[in-house]
Amino acid sequence: MRYDYEFKKMCVDLYRQGKWPETPEGYNDPSNFHTMIRRWARAEKANGPQALKHGKQHPWTPEEKLKLITKVLAGRTAQSVALEAGIESRLLYNWVQKYKIYGYNGLVSKKKGRKPKDPAKMKKVNINNPRKLQESEYEELLRLREENTLIKAEIEVIKKEIALREEKEAARLKARKQRSSKNSATEDTN
Repeated sequence: MRYDYEFKKMCVDLYRQGKWPETPEGYNDPSNFHTMIRRWARAEKANGPQALKHGKQHPWTPEEKLKLITKVLAGRTAQSVALEAGIESRLLYNWVQKYKIYGYNGLVSKKKGRKPKDPAKMKKVNINNPRKLQESEYEELLRLREENTLIKAEIEVIKKEIALREEKEAARLKARKQRSSKNSATEDTN
C-alpha cells in the first residue's frame, strides 16, 4: 500500500509523541504497520523530511552504489546502510547480489526497453580495435601480469612439495606394511 507524504508525516509525529495512529484497513496485524512507521521515523531522522516523499529518485552511479555495497560487505547491515542512504533495503540487497555475481559491471545501469529495429540507429562498438591504454594503465597491466606469473610459479612449487610429501608418506606406509607382514609371517612359522 502506498501512503502520501502528509499521512507518513502525521504517523511519524504521533510516533515521536509516543502514540500510534489507527491501523489502516488491510492490515490484519498492527505490528507490521508499526514496524513501517518506525522505519519512516528512522529514515526521516537520517535524511530529513524529504525521505518520506515519493517522486523521482536520485539516479545512483556505479561508484555511489559501490560505496554502499562496501559498507555492507564490511559487516554493516543492509538495512542500516539503506536507511542512511535513504533507499529501500531491498534495493541495496539487490545491488549487493548483482555485485557478488557480476562484479562492478553488475552495478552499471543497462538500457531498458526494446532494441531498435533499424540497424543504422544501433550504436556500433568496434571490438577489433580496443582503446589505447594510457601509460599508467599499461605499466599496471605489465606489473599485474608479472605478479600473475610469480603467483603461478609459487603455486606450482607448492603443488610439487605436496606431491613429494604424499609420495614420501605413501612409501613410508608401504614399508611399514611390508615390515608388519614379514613379522607376522615369521611369527606364524614358529
